[in-house]
Amino acid sequence: MSRKITIYKWQGNTQYSAECEDSYGYVAFLGYYTEVDSKEIEAKAEEIWANEVEPKKDLLGDAIAECIQSDIDRGVEPSLD
Repeated sequence: MSRKITIYKWQGNTQYSAECEDSYGYVAFLGYYTEVDSKEIEAKAEEIWANEVEPKKDLLGDAIAECIQSDIDRGVEPSLD
């Protein structure tokens, strides 16, 4: 994945919201702004990206998901009992 900064404003709001996404898909909220200050927003995003950490793998969850998917592929209704 790539890194991304998103700035948006909902209809009727007076403030902009800013968030950034790191290369692992984690989305961090950067704050509310009445005026868009791109240098401040970019500095906050750079700080988050400098400290990003690869998320730990959920081996058990992945194994369960694979079992469920194999049941679905075989036409069997999955059961977690």
